Amino acid sequence: MGRTLQNTMINLGLQNACDEAVYQLGLDMEELEEIEEDAGLGNGGLGRLAACFLDSMATLGLAAYGYGIRYEYGIFNQKIRDGWQVEEADDWLRHGNPWEKARPEYMLPVHFYGRVEHSASGAKWIDTQVVLALPYDTPVPGYMNNTVNTMRLWSARAPNDFNLRDFNVGDYIQAVLDRNLAENISRVLYPNDNFFEGKELRLKQEYFVVAATLQDIIRRFKASKFGSTDSVRTVFDSFPDQVAIQLNDTHPAMAIPELMRIFVDIEKLPWDKAWDITKRTFAYTNHTVLPEALERWPVDLVEKLLPRHLQIIYEINQRHLDHIASLFPNDVDRLRRMSLIEEGGTKRINMAHLCIVGSHAVNGVAKIHSEIVKTQVFEDFAALEPEKFQNKTNGITPRRWLLLCNPGLAELIAEKIGEDYVRDLSQLTKLHEFVDDDLFIREVAKVKQENKVKFALYLEKEYKVKINPSSMFDVHVKRIHEYKRQLMNCLHIITMYNRIRRDPAKLFVPRTVIIGGKAAPGYHMAKMIIKLINAVAQVVNNDPMVGSKLKVIFLENYRVSLAEKVIPATDLSEQISTAGTEASGTGNMKFMLNGALTIGTMDGANVEMAEEAGEENLFIFGMRVEDVTELDRKGYNAQLYYDRLPELKQAVDQIKSGFFSPKDPSLFNDVVNMLFHHDRFKVFADYEAYVKCQEKVSELYLNSKAWTKMVIRNIAAAGKFSSDRTIKEYARDIWHVEPSDLKIPPPNEPRDGGQDKTPNGTAA
Repeated sequence: MGRTLQNTMINLGLQNACDEAVYQLGLDMEELEEIEEDAGLGNGGLGRLAACFLDSMATLGLAAYGYGIRYEYGIFNQKIRDGWQVEEADDWLRHGNPWEKARPEYMLPVHFYGRVEHSASGAKWIDTQVVLALPYDTPVPGYMNNTVNTMRLWSARAPNDFNLRDFNVGDYIQAVLDRNLAENISRVLYPNDNFFEGKELRLKQEYFVVAATLQDIIRRFKASKFGSTDSVRTVFDSFPDQVAIQLNDTHPAMAIPELMRIFVDIEKLPWDKAWDITKRTFAYTNHTVLPEALERWPVDLVEKLLPRHLQIIYEINQRHLDHIASLFPNDVDRLRRMSLIEEGGTKRINMAHLCIVGSHAVNGVAKIHSEIVKTQVFEDFAALEPEKFQNKTNGITPRRWLLLCNPGLAELIAEKIGEDYVRDLSQLTKLHEFVDDDLFIREVAKVKQENKVKFALYLEKEYKVKINPSSMFDVHVKRIHEYKRQLMNCLHIITMYNRIRRDPAKLFVPRTVIIGGKAAPGYHMAKMIIKLINAVAQVVNNDPMVGSKLKVIFLENYRVSLAEKVIPATDLSEQISTAGTEASGTGNMKFMLNGALTIGTMDGANVEMAEEAGEENLFIFGMRVEDVTELDRKGYNAQLYYDRLPELKQAVDQIKSGFFSPKDPSLFNDVVNMLFHHDRFKVFADYEAYVKCQEKVSELYLNSKAWTKMVIRNIAAAGKFSSDRTIKEYARDIWHVEPSDLKIPPPNEPRDGGQDKTPNGTAA
C-alpha cells in the first residue's frame, strides 16, 4: 500500500489546505510525509495491483472490501553491505499506525488440525485448535467523491484459554508463553515473488485469511435484507447476486472448499446447490505462468492441517473427473492432466485447477498472457469451457502514479486538457493535438529535467555519487528474478563500459543506469545478480577514463515510496523479460504515464502499450513468443552466441576472469555457468538485438525535441492503463455490478431519503 498521508489528502481534495496550514505552523509537509513508514504487506506487482484496485473501486463508487493479513513484519528492508543484499525485519508498526482501527467486536474464530466425524446428520470437524482473527480496518477514500471503502486486515490472537483448557494444570507460565505459537500466523510476510514455498505456516496464513473473511462476508449477508430467513435457516439463493469474491492468484484458493464446508456442513445445504452457489460467487485471476510459482500443496500437509477441506477437495475432484470421463471416455491421460490431485512422488493439490473448477470466470492480466493461459497452461480447461476464460489487462491508479508522484506533469496536462482526465484517463488522447506545440514540448522537457535534478540530489545525498542530471536516466526497477533479465542489462552496462575504454574520444551519450529491487532471501541466483551489478558499478564508477559518461547505481530497498521518486525522473524504462514470461507488468505503465520511453520485449502489457502508442514510439526488440517456442524446439545453445558476438564474449570473459571481483576471481562462476548451461530465459539470444536497440535509444536522446515528442505520444496513449478501466471491466464482465461516478453528498449535508441505496447491492 505504501504511504497513506499524501494519498488521503489528494483523494479528499485537502492537499493545498493542509500544505498551507502546516507551513503556517513553521513545518514542511514534504518533511512530514517522509516520516511515514511504507505499508509493505505484499510482494512486487501482485500486492501493488491490489492497492491500485482498492483506489479504483472506491473512486468508482463500488461497495468493495479488500481483505488480507495484518502482518506485524512486512516485506523485509533491504540493506546493501559490501555489494550483497542483507535483509532486516520491517518493523513498520514500531511507532503505531494512525490509519488503522482495531475492531475487536468483529473478532472471529479460525480452526486448525482436529479430525472429522461422520454421522447421519453430516460431517463434523472436531477437536480443533482455535485461533482468533482480529480485524483492523483502514479507510480507502475514493477520489473527490465522498466515498470511503474499507480494507480489512486480520491479525491472529490466541484465545485466553489457549493451552490452559487442556488437562494442562502444570505449567501456567509456559502456557501463556505458548500463545505466541498461535499469534505467529500473522507475524511475517513470506517474501517470495513468483515462487512457491510449501511451508506449513504459509498454508496456515492462507487458510486464516480465507476462513475469517468468509465468516465476515456471511455475517454481513445474513444481517442484510437479502439474507431472509426461512423460519430458522438462511436462504442462500441470492448469495451470488449479492456477493462477488475475486481470488487474487491461487493464494486464497482454500476459500472454495471453505465456502463449501460452511454451506454443506454448517448451513446444511445439499451439495449440488452449495456447489452452484459457490461457483457463481468466485472468480479467479491468474498472475503467472512460471511453473515454479504455481501452488501445489502436499496432500499430507492439508490432511493434517485441514482434514475436512481435503475430503471436500476429493469430492469436488471426483465429480469433476466423472464429468470429464463422461465427455471423453477412455481418455485417461486427459483425466490425469485435469485432475486437482497430482499423483507421482508426493501427492499434491494443484490449486490453480481447484480455482478454475470452482470459479465462474478465469482471467489473465494482459492480452498475450490470457492467450497463453488459454492455449498452453490450462488448454484442457479452456477447451471444455471456453466462455469461462477472459482477459482483464492490468492498470495503475493515476492518483498515486501521476497526481501524487508527479504534480508538475499532472498540472501541465491539466492546463492543456482540464482536470477531468484524473477520473477518466482516456482523455489523455487529447494531448495528441499538442505533439507539435513547441511551447508544450519545452514545458514537458522542463518538468522532466526538474524531476531529474531533484532525484539526482536525492541520489547524491544517499549514495555519495555525483550524478550528471543531463545524462539519460536509464532505470530498471522491479523484483530481482532471472526471467526479468537484470543480467542482460548488466551485460549491456559492461558493453558500454568497454566501448568507452576502447575509444574514449568517441561521442558517447552519457547515462546513469539505475537498477533496483529485492531478491527473495532464499533465491541464490538473484542475490548473485545483485552482487554482480554492485561489483560492476564499483569498477565503472571509479574508472577515470569513464568520468561522468556512465554511472551505475543499485537502488537500495526499492519500495512504493522510492518508486514515487524514481519513476518521474526516468528517461528510459527497462521492460526486458523473455517474451511469454511477464504476465503483464505494471511498472511499465507507471513509466509510460510519467514521460519515460520504453525499451522492451513483446511481453505482457508492453504489447498493448505498443498497440496504443504505435510500435514506432517504443523501442521494441528481441524474440517474440513464437521465436522463443521455436528456439526451445531447436534447443537453445548459449555457446553459439558467445562464439559469434565479440562484445558479448568480452563481457562474459570479464565476469568469468574476475575483472569485477579481483579479490575472488571465481565469485561469479555460478552466474556464468547458468548463462551457458541452464539459462531458461535465454539472455544471450536477445543480447545482440538489445544492444542494437540501445544504440537507437542513445541516438534519439541526442535530439531532445524528437525525444520529447515521442514522450508526449506515449503519455497521450497511456489512458488505457488506468486501473479505473480495469475495474470497470471486472465490474461489468465478472461481478455484474455497475460502477457509478455519482459524487455522494458530504456527511455535513442532509441527504434525501432514498439516497443511501446503491443502484445494485452486490458487494465485491
